[in-house]
Amino acid sequence: MGYYIFPCSESLPRWNTKGFIALQILHVAVSEPLYYVLHRHFHRNKYLFTHYHSLHHSSPVPQIPTAGHATLLEHIVLSVIVAIPILGSSIIGYGSISLIYGYILMFDFLRCLGHCNVEIIPHRWFETFPFLRYLLYTPTYHSLHHTEKDSNFCLFMPLFDALGNTLNSKSWEDHKKITSASGEHVRVPDFVFLAHVVDVTASMHPPFVLRSVASLPYSPKLFMLPFWPLAFSAMFALWAWSKTFLINFYWLRGRLHQTWAVPRYGFQYFLPFAQTGINKQIEDAILRADRLGVKVLSLAALNKNESLNGGGTLFVDKHPNLKVRVVHGNTCTAAVILNELPKDVKEVFLTGATSKLGRAIALYLCRKRVRVLMLTLSTERFQKIQKEAPIDCQNYLVQVTKYQAAQHCKTWIVGKWITPREQNWAPQGTHFHQFVVPPILHFRRDCTYGDLAAMRLPDDVEGLGFCEYTMDRGVAHACHAGGVVHLLEGWTHHEVGAIDVDKIDLVWEAALKHGFKPVSSLRNRQISS
Repeated sequence: MGYYIFPCSESLPRWNTKGFIALQILHVAVSEPLYYVLHRHFHRNKYLFTHYHSLHHSSPVPQIPTAGHATLLEHIVLSVIVAIPILGSSIIGYGSISLIYGYILMFDFLRCLGHCNVEIIPHRWFETFPFLRYLLYTPTYHSLHHTEKDSNFCLFMPLFDALGNTLNSKSWEDHKKITSASGEHVRVPDFVFLAHVVDVTASMHPPFVLRSVASLPYSPKLFMLPFWPLAFSAMFALWAWSKTFLINFYWLRGRLHQTWAVPRYGFQYFLPFAQTGINKQIEDAILRADRLGVKVLSLAALNKNESLNGGGTLFVDKHPNLKVRVVHGNTCTAAVILNELPKDVKEVFLTGATSKLGRAIALYLCRKRVRVLMLTLSTERFQKIQKEAPIDCQNYLVQVTKYQAAQHCKTWIVGKWITPREQNWAPQGTHFHQFVVPPILHFRRDCTYGDLAAMRLPDDVEGLGFCEYTMDRGVAHACHAGGVVHLLEGWTHHEVGAIDVDKIDLVWEAALKHGFKPVSSLRNRQISS
């Protein structure tokens, strides 16, 4: 706005060294003391504080957005303070484009630094150069102002608090205490859910990007579209340099639960040349968890892909002395899907029948005398699964090679993605249960579609300020819930490889005992015509 309001700005040079000297003099001699006096007055004048400045102090914990959380009057005052060094330098003939943009950016950066509530300035700087403590404030310094409100009024330079006798005596002591203790007394997580990035758009959903967005179930947001190129560039940076990193955390019964992310995107798991690197990332995360003392690590989504690492078997076989228990959580996923089926079901149609989950579901249902139409072109795989069933139950497993064979079955369990055309073979009134990622399209208006298998965390969970991908807040994917149950039960075995069908009911009962609630897929998303 200033650039277009003042046409003379067009004639300014890009750089002027004298201008930066003038700017620093004006900032220290005018802006700093003026801000200090006005800020102190906003606190000591009851009317001004109550009607204006109290809004800024309404945030119990300072955060970066707190820096700009103020009334119109305060924004005007701050704009004047910012303008004085810029206009002053320009009026005396030393203005430049880099001076204008550089000062504003640095001003905002230092404002954000003071409100970030994360101490990043080492106390050794101040011990080596004691005068620095009067030239640059710290997040700790300004946090004391927000806590006690009667000291540390300066803009960026504590020198003016020292001159005005308003410097909090705990400023340097607290700063040293916090930075000296950095890394000490860090709570080791008891449970880790090892996820991965889904896609470029979903990579903007974590809490550290926008907490307001992360607090709601994931869906593409139009206002975030301009940031897509940045997120796309970040994908290559993660691929090249990043290691597994923390996404979020919560507490359950005194135990710390964290979600870590492997810096790989969904499509990369299907690139043959990328699989070795992905397994190395997962292995490093498991070994790191083992060193830290994590009790249970649960593999999410494609991190436990059978063709990638045998559902986690690769890591357990390679490192037989692991103290951390590695689990895929699919026993719980199978339990959730099976308990969503109608109790009186007599026949189901199953796609993805030879997968880890498909096999377990088929074997469990045939034991219950439920006829399972298993869609598979591999007779050899079908016969292998059939031989695992009790002899008197093997006839309940039926191999089919075409979708036409299921045109009279109203219960479909989808473990392999099916097209709208293939959905057309389902009769009217069919309910599609599914454990396929991504979920199938809700194409049929005369049918109902279930969500991915999930469970609601126990009521005493704490610190849930985020949503797990498309789930509601407080709802976790069933494999996540299965890992938590493994921890709460204190089981000492690894849950990797093939699902133990005999343990499906055991895991289900344990989950219910600990307060997990099934999120029924019968919240039918029936599409009205």
